Amino acid sequence: MFQLSLRKLLTHFAVALLLLGASASAAYSGQPVIWETSGRGELLKGDARGVSISDTGVLMLAPSLTQLFNTEQAFVWSSAVDSQGNVYLGTGHDGKVFRVAPDGRGSLLYDAAELDVTALAVARDGSVYAGTSPDGKVYRITSDGRAEVYFDPADKYIWSLAVLGDGSLAVGTGDNGKLYRVRAAGAKPESSLLIATNQTHVISLAVTAQGDLIAGTDPGGLVLRISPDGKAFALFDARLREIHALAPAADGSIYALALSDAASAGRPQSVPAPAPQPTDGTGVPATSVTITAIDESGTPIQQQPSATRSRTDISTARSAVFRILPDGATDVVWSSPTVTAFAIAPGLRPGSVLIGTADKGRIYSVTNDGRDTLLLQSSEGQISSFLVRSGQMYAASSNQGKLFRFDKELVADGSYESPVRDAKLTALWGRIWWRGSGNVELQTRTGNGERPDATWSDWSTSYRNPEGSQISSPRARFIQWRASLKSTGTGMQTWMDDTSVAYLPRNVAPEVLSITSLPIGVGLQQVAQLQVDPNVESSGLDPSLFGAVAQVPPRRLFQRGARSFQWQAEDRNGDTLEYAIYYRPVNETTFRLLKDKLRDNFYTIDGATLADGRYIIKIVASDAPDNPMGQALSGERLSEPVDIDNTPPVVRVVTPAQSGGAASRTVFDVDDATGKIKKADFSLDGSPWTPLFPEDGIADSGHERYVVELPALAPGEHTVSLRAFDGSGNVGTLSVTLRR
Repeated sequence: MFQLSLRKLLTHFAVALLLLGASASAAYSGQPVIWETSGRGELLKGDARGVSISDTGVLMLAPSLTQLFNTEQAFVWSSAVDSQGNVYLGTGHDGKVFRVAPDGRGSLLYDAAELDVTALAVARDGSVYAGTSPDGKVYRITSDGRAEVYFDPADKYIWSLAVLGDGSLAVGTGDNGKLYRVRAAGAKPESSLLIATNQTHVISLAVTAQGDLIAGTDPGGLVLRISPDGKAFALFDARLREIHALAPAADGSIYALALSDAASAGRPQSVPAPAPQPTDGTGVPATSVTITAIDESGTPIQQQPSATRSRTDISTARSAVFRILPDGATDVVWSSPTVTAFAIAPGLRPGSVLIGTADKGRIYSVTNDGRDTLLLQSSEGQISSFLVRSGQMYAASSNQGKLFRFDKELVADGSYESPVRDAKLTALWGRIWWRGSGNVELQTRTGNGERPDATWSDWSTSYRNPEGSQISSPRARFIQWRASLKSTGTGMQTWMDDTSVAYLPRNVAPEVLSITSLPIGVGLQQVAQLQVDPNVESSGLDPSLFGAVAQVPPRRLFQRGARSFQWQAEDRNGDTLEYAIYYRPVNETTFRLLKDKLRDNFYTIDGATLADGRYIIKIVASDAPDNPMGQALSGERLSEPVDIDNTPPVVRVVTPAQSGGAASRTVFDVDDATGKIKKADFSLDGSPWTPLFPEDGIADSGHERYVVELPALAPGEHTVSLRAFDGSGNVGTLSVTLRR
């Protein structure tokens, strides 16, 4: 239903051309950009207030979220609820316990001497057990706020508490990984060691409807079922470090939240900063994820689809939620390599689980088969715990420590702010359009700073036509849109998706970044390239949608006297470039055209076509192929001076060949009018060439003298040949005859 069709994509592009092409001035590029916010991963980069985001990327009204109480403490580490609906919150780092009545009125119940209240449980008589850390103790607090030490083990931390079926209290501790059972017996409670695990910490506890005690450990990541006599049976080994929370479900299954080493937060300390946004928002992979890179104008560039990550792949998971079935089987319900989850609870609908995260204080609803919805986004940084009572859900947050309540009833109105779009250049805004139903309105604002602030424009007037409205925000580099969703009051659902914004970036001149001159004699030849289907360009679609086309570099070959040039150029609009190459002698001012309308970024000059001398090469890049006539811009760059030398060195005999009884001696002078002598060699009677140094020992000028001295030769005629090279690869030769 919500998939974008090819016809729709073509329609968007055609609409953008109609909307932008006629109004664009010479200052704007000829190719419009369509910014489409339709994928769930893209939507999760924005902020949702009173709006849910479905697993298919649809925005809709969210369940009502009401703030009941603000503890004015930084962290809420633990929570519990009694039979009367009173909620208890344990905080840090002041070690306080607050009681919040069902009407939202809250008050301080107890202020412990320890820094953190890390565990809470409610006894059958309504009193509250509070476990503290460090130097852990368990306090029993009555309804009037009076407290007594109920249990004081030698362990440093009290991580978890649970009231068992017989009314006794299970206490999970660290750093020795022990689990105690404490019974009220007369004036003084009786405690016993239920089990000493081989773990460091017993982080979480839960009691199932069948009365089983379930424990989660650290660092082994074990889920244990503990019998009344202290026998432990491992239900599951998560392969992650810590079982942070447990949540028995009505169908007899158990949800277990596991954290990796990077995300483990079993010890009360500062709340981790919200994790970076994952590719798909929560780390739950879509059926297929395609990563499309865009250039500076927003145009997609050639990329291949990324490998799809399964939620069952927890090799890089930061946190994961497992479902342990009654028959002992285990499923991975959710996992994320970037998002840290801190709370779980059975969902509002059967067959789902709620996950509270440190990702903008968001709450996700995930079905048992892995389909996840952003249910709510709170005003705080982290959801640290959940409570369920009588169909109502309570969520405790940290940084700031608050208590929220939500249920299935939807809010009357909500809003969603998109991520900021960077057009990279000042842009002319076209229209904005979307798909949806019900009462939906959009607004836009623009600015030239990366983050929206007081320097941005105000929100525009509302756009109400989903078919398209002209954006009224001023021209700028950045743009953001906001959607307001309101209940219709008629039972018709309000929803929206596929929001698109058309814009035309300001056209900027291309830039030639560098020019490289290859050694003399190196020619460049174009290699056959993979051709793009010509029907693609005529269709108006971006060729990159059909996959990357490899660009094969030119082939190098020997070409006598050739001067080859390669250059790099860029266009910030992503326009197609064409080039012209010019030349002029260094002592002149007028450039002459060698070749224009080049699409390749290289060119070889046949040195024989130019007179000997020093030249400057100019490369001019133009974006004319992608811009209307008269609106194209160009940029240019000059090369460093290069030499053209087609004249070979002149070799002459200074001293004719002389032969004596034992040896012969011949003197040659070599002159080059344009360049310098590079090397020389000689040959006797057609033998292989032998290197020869000049008389002064080094070839470094336009005039060099070479002396060929030969040992005693056999009687008769002999031929001595000298071959000299200049710096441009030109060769001069001379042969003389020696008689004995």
